[in-house]
Amino acid sequence: MAHSLSAKKRVRQNTKRRVINRARKSEVKTQIKGLVVALSSGDKKTATEQFKLIVKKLDKVASKGTIHKKKASRLKSRMARKINKLKG
Repeated sequence: MAHSLSAKKRVRQNTKRRVINRARKSEVKTQIKGLVVALSSGDKKTATEQFKLIVKKLDKVASKGTIHKKKASRLKSRMARKINKLKG
């Protein structure tokens, strides 16, 4: 258990950040699942719209430091390949 005031404050901050980060990660995962459903059904229009939303969300989450920028880039790349395969 933290004893100093600064350590106690750091514990409070970490708790708040953890809740926020988990919510952001959960939103991203939910959107990715929506894209997977659209891809499996073969709906090109919906998949493209979902992809645009996911790219925006991933960039925002990566800029806040919730996930690493290279992980966001990797996820975007993989989803783009799946969409291009569906179109082609």
